[in-house]
Formats: sequence, C-alpha cells, structure tokens
Amino acid sequence: MFAPRTTPWPLVALFTAGYLAPYLLPAVVGRLDSGLPLSPTQAGAVGSALLLSSASAGFLLASRVERIGARGPARAGLTLALLGYGGAALAHSVPAVVLGVLVGGFGSGTATAVAATRIAAQPDPHRATTMGLLGVSALAGAVYLTVPHLGPGHGLPLAAIALTALAVWPLTGRLPAATARSQQGGWDTSSRLPHRRQGLTLAACMLCWSLAQNSLWGVSGRIGLSQAHLTEATVGAVFAVALGAGLLGVTGAGALGPRLGRALPIGAGTALIAACIALSASATDLPTFATGEIAWNTLYPIVLSYVIGLAASLDGRGRWAVLVGSASSLGTAAGPLTGSVLSAQAGFPVMGAVLAAGLLVIAVPMTAVALGRRTRKTVEAAEVFEHVAIVEIPLDSVEATPAVPERLAPAT
Repeated sequence: MFAPRTTPWPLVALFTAGYLAPYLLPAVVGRLDSGLPLSPTQAGAVGSALLLSSASAGFLLASRVERIGARGPARAGLTLALLGYGGAALAHSVPAVVLGVLVGGFGSGTATAVAATRIAAQPDPHRATTMGLLGVSALAGAVYLTVPHLGPGHGLPLAAIALTALAVWPLTGRLPAATARSQQGGWDTSSRLPHRRQGLTLAACMLCWSLAQNSLWGVSGRIGLSQAHLTEATVGAVFAVALGAGLLGVTGAGALGPRLGRALPIGAGTALIAACIALSASATDLPTFATGEIAWNTLYPIVLSYVIGLAASLDGRGRWAVLVGSASSLGTAAGPLTGSVLSAQAGFPVMGAVLAAGLLVIAVPMTAVALGRRTRKTVEAAEVFEHVAIVEIPLDSVEATPAVPERLAPAT
C-alpha cells in the first residue's frame, strides 16, 4: 500500500501570494504608466525595482529559513506585502508608491523563499509546485479579467496583491515555528551547499531563461498592436485565452508528474518555447499572434514546474530552490528592458530570433543538469540495493516462520 499524497495547502497558498506580483507585473506597470505621471520607461523601471527587491529577499533568506523557522518569516513577508502594496495602492505621490512597491516586493520575495524552502522538503515537491502555479495562474487570470471593469487608477492590481497576502496570513498558523534546536543554534548554517556546480549552472540558466520569457511578455502587447495590427480589445482577448491555456498547462503538468523524468520536459519544453517566441515575435496577423502567445503560455508553466522541482532535488533544505527562484526573479526584472532595447534596435522578428537562439543554447546545460540528477539517483539506488539481502519466504506453509536477513558484511 502506498501512503496517500497530501497537498500542503498552507505552502501552496503562501507560494501563490509570493508569486502573484510577478504574474501581475504587466498590469501593475500598465496602471502605473496610465495612473501616475510616469513615462512607460519609468513605470517599467518601477516594476523592475519590485522584482529586484523580491529577488534580494530570496538571496538573503536562502540559508536561514530552516534555522529561524517558517512561520515567523512567512508572517513577516505577508505583512510587508500587505503594508507595502496596500500603501502604494492608496498613495498618489510617486515616491510613496515606489517605496510601497519596494517594501511589498521584499515581502513577496520573503513569502516565496519560505514556500520554496518548505516545498523542497516535501515528499513530492513537483506536486506542491504545480498546485502553487495553478493557484497563482487562476488568481492572476481572475484579476486580469476583473480589474479592467473596476475603473482606472494605479491601485487596483496592487490592492489585489495586498488582499491576497491578507487572505493567506491566517494559514501561516499551520506552518512550523522555530524549533528548540534552531533557537539554540543547532542547525549547521555554515554547511556547504550540495551539488554546487549543478546548482550554479541551473541558477545561471534560469536567469537567462526567465529573461527571454519576459523579454517577449514585456512587448507582446506592442507586437499585437503595431505589427499584427490588432485592436486593444482583440489583444486583450488573446491574452485572456492564453492565461486560460496556462491553467491547462499547469493542470497537465500536475497530472503528468515525474513520469517522464525532468530532462525531457525541461529540454524539449524549452525548445518548443523558443519556437513559440520566434513565431509570436514575427506575427503579422491574428492567427499567428494568437497561436504563438497561447502555445507559449501553455508550455511556460509546465517547464517552470519541472525546473523548480529540479532545483528542489539538489538540496533537501531548499536552499537551491530559493536561489534558483531568486535568479529567475533577476531575469524577470531585466526582461522587459531587454525586449524593449532589442525590438527598438532590430525589430520584433529579430528580437524573437535572438531570444529563441538563446533559449536553445541554455536548454543544453539545463537538460544536462536534469540528466545528471537522474543518473546520480540511479547510482544511489543501485548502491542501496547491493546492501539489501533478498529473503525467500516459503509460501507452502501458512505458519511459515518469517526469515530475518543477516546483516551483510561490507564488501572488500
């Protein structure tokens, strides 16, 4: 009999609250541009500052969550998100909004770091990750569909993030507090990270991977409007369908689980994403634009869930999961600026080709890391099997005496 799989719902909710800000970044930046005296470039810079603040929290807490416990940092992060985003939503001066966004971003990063650390310690981190991505995708889709009907102003998407933090805060009571061992300094926080070469490779690749995704996402609206000659309503409808496709992608990833391993979904998925980016960036009509955007949004969360699961497998204490996630936040922050510069200098089709080529290059080391982890697990399993005695239990007697294996002597 297999033990039933249980979903760690408090961690899923915390993951959703932490990831919501990056998912709503286009709405946040667009509302800052239209609701405040900011240029598009300045509004994008504020969005990048939010993500940089979030990434800094991840780098700061990567090796500390286990020592100080999950409950305290989670509550602190959600409180900062509530106060920061809530204050920015209510403020009308640019400095106050920027300060609130920075505080809220640090809170989002703290919540994400705690969630990633604890999810890495779960028996099935991929399942918890996919449930978190499903939650944040559904919530972000609801916000994108609802906010345009609630009126103008920069505060609505920021208020949505703040209210999500408030709703999740009561669930932190089910997270573990600091243990007596951690309070007495029993945790060896100075221990070296395992699998350093693989972890650093994955973190560097994830920075570039996220940069490519968000380079396209940051200019997708302009591609639809100026190159594909679509109306704003049509572009919005394509994005709504794409977000729905993302939900299907996350659901499919959760149902598939680890059956195909991690190397195939990461390697082949990244290659397909590269093709989608090139297709979307070269679109000159609705069918091409819609196909590229919808296919890309379907594949993106699938590959992301496997990458997060791979990072979690590198360290049971969750440090690589946090560090890889923070590297992803850095790439996300730099993506819109990169896409704007490339498209302004060379045009959208060339931008798409450059981003696609970069993804194909980094797919190789990412797949190699996934294959390396699979090989290592196979070797470890074989070593364990060598030290297990096989015991024959007689089946021709109902009262057969159970055989007890003798301890094997170490091989010489």
